[in-house]
Amino acid sequence: PFGADSKVYLFMSWRDHIVSDGNMLLGKPAIKGTRISIELILDLLSTGWTEKMVLESYPQLTGEHLKSAFAYLKECMENELYFPISKSAP
Repeated sequence: PFGADSKVYLFMSWRDHIVSDGNMLLGKPAIKGTRISIELILDLLSTGWTEKMVLESYPQLTGEHLKSAFAYLKECMENELYFPISKSAP
């Protein structure tokens, strides 16, 4: 049913890669099997690190781990787990 040039995207659950353990990192969500928090990954990427830089600096991470961080963040936003931003003065 798919042509040679078609791309098939499989559903990836962030739950396969992210855990929250009250005994580690104060319960912050982290990549399973590591002490690398989702907060750290997002901080690195938001300050200009490229995916390549993150993966080279943290070889235990994979591209799937980085995608799972964004899938987790997306679900948090969908569930309104964010801080409202007030309008700035005109």
